Amino acid sequence: MIESPGLIYTILMFLLVISVLVFVHEMGHYLVARWLGVKSDTFSIGFGREIAGWTDRRGTRWKIGWMPLGGYVKFAGDMNAVSQPDIAAQTLPDEEKAKLFQFRPVWQRFAIVAAGPLINFLLAIVIYMAVFGTYGMPQNPAVVSGVTEDSVAQSAGFEVGDRILSVDGRSIDRFEELAEIVMLRPDQSMRFSIERDGQTVTLEAAPEETIVTDRFGNEARIGRLGVEGNLLEIEPLGILELPGAAIERTGANLEMILVGLRQIVTGQRSVQELGGPLKIAQYSGQTASLGLYAFLMFVAIISINLGFINLLPIPMLDGGHLVFYAAEAVRRKPVGAEAQEWAFRMGLVVLLGFMIMVTFIDLSSFGLF
Repeated sequence: MIESPGLIYTILMFLLVISVLVFVHEMGHYLVARWLGVKSDTFSIGFGREIAGWTDRRGTRWKIGWMPLGGYVKFAGDMNAVSQPDIAAQTLPDEEKAKLFQFRPVWQRFAIVAAGPLINFLLAIVIYMAVFGTYGMPQNPAVVSGVTEDSVAQSAGFEVGDRILSVDGRSIDRFEELAEIVMLRPDQSMRFSIERDGQTVTLEAAPEETIVTDRFGNEARIGRLGVEGNLLEIEPLGILELPGAAIERTGANLEMILVGLRQIVTGQRSVQELGGPLKIAQYSGQTASLGLYAFLMFVAIISINLGFINLLPIPMLDGGHLVFYAAEAVRRKPVGAEAQEWAFRMGLVVLLGFMIMVTFIDLSSFGLF
């Protein structure tokens, strides 16, 4: 077992990860707004009192807040950082209104808000392309080279030489794809389509629930089938292969998030498996200590998570705003100010409650409760 990195190193790596991802996210909002001619008053990394900042020639205040757990872009004509429109802006001259976010067509507001989460997905794709083009990507075919004795795979009838074609109808090309699907679904019965001696065979098996411990002592609940693949073959991809492979990997990570969330909602997984800022900080330091490859893969995963969370239809988050804009497009008029106000209040309560819950879970995992 590897000793975890020190507290200072962990904090520094956490601040690096969060600052970069928040900056990229908010830059997505800012760039699309600027492209569409919408004026931005503030670009902030972090919340709370400003500890450093400057104002550019366009009048945008770029600043760093003392609490580095997020950020925002405040557009001209907004009352606050969550883009609630300032009623006083209605009295401005038409030439001033033209620069304000709240007076833009609904499709432009939708595009500006959606740009934040989408650029987080794009960042993950770029990182994966860089990693797969330099370090390489596993290329092992989904062929069984060994079956563990007394395992689920042996009971289900898997044999050495079987080529796994699909799982529950999903095509499988590489052994690593199979491993990802199985690990995420402990005790969940699945149908495996297998090529054996030129014929297609169908087997059913439910991966056995297993608790594994990584080199830092972190535990995880996974599914284990009991089949082995050939020795890991990692090869750099060609430039034409990189975009497809990176998009596929990003999609696979999104699927893992959705499956994990569904399992928690349905009770198949414990809510204790959720992680908050403290867990992210812990893993930031641990993955950084393992080298650039592990750290980049971690940053990509967190970027995907950030994009996904911000697309949830919760007021205060980007997804909540997108729901309002979609409703406005259908109704051909904005949702009432009072309804939005109540929605933002409830959204704030939900977010604060969630943050308290995951922080409590984090502290519990560290043995403080």
